[in-house]
Parts: sequence; structure tokens; C-alpha cells
Amino acid sequence: QAQVMESGGGLVQAGGSLRLSCTYSWDSFEHYGMGWYRQVPGKEREWVSCIRYDSGGLYYQDTVKGRFTISRDNKKKTVWLQMNDLRPEDTAMYYCAATRNAYRCDPDFGFWGQGTQVTVAS
Repeated sequence: QAQVMESGGGLVQAGGSLRLSCTYSWDSFEHYGMGWYRQVPGKEREWVSCIRYDSGGLYYQDTVKGRFTISRDNKKKTVWLQMNDLRPEDTAMYYCAATRNAYRCDPDFGFWGQGTQVTVAS
């Protein structure tokens, strides 16, 4: 079982930046990839970005490439998502989750937090 807490969301103007944090209290944190996912009401949750357990591979959905940066600190059991040049279409609830394979970025373990809301005003 993991305790998950996302934070850092908020209301920002288009073109602005936010940095999301996720504390993932799980003994196996350092052994697995981590991902950020987002969901808007009425739509399925989608993957945004994933990072390998050793930070050796970073993967991004095409719509966020060049604007978002994922990073992690295994000692702190924390993963971040730096989001720059935000757009209204980035508005969503953002979640983090562990994944067995960062390239596929499937949230394999089912441990979710409450999420953090990102709202981008045009």
C-alpha cells in the first residue's frame, strides 16, 4: 500500500507555470517508474509523462513535449512535474502513480491520491 499526496496545482494564466509535487510513501518507490496523469470531468484519465525508476528515461505525451519536465528524487520519494507555457487545454486534475514500465506508462498498481487541480485561464 502507498500513501500518495499531490500538491502544487492552482489557477494560472495561459503562458504561466506551475510545479506539481507528488510524495509517494511506498517502500518500493525507488524500484519503479513514476508517472503523472490527468483527467477532466467526463473523460478518461490520460497519461502525461513518465520517468524511469533511475531517471534514465523520460517520456512525454506529444501535447506537453517541450513544455513539461518530469523529475524525481528516490531518497525523498517524490516526483515533480514542472509545467511551463501552460494552455487552457492543460486544465485538469493531475495525479501521480507508479508504473512497472515507464515507456508504457500504465498506472499498474492502483495507488492514487486526491490529485491536484490545475486550471489555466485564457
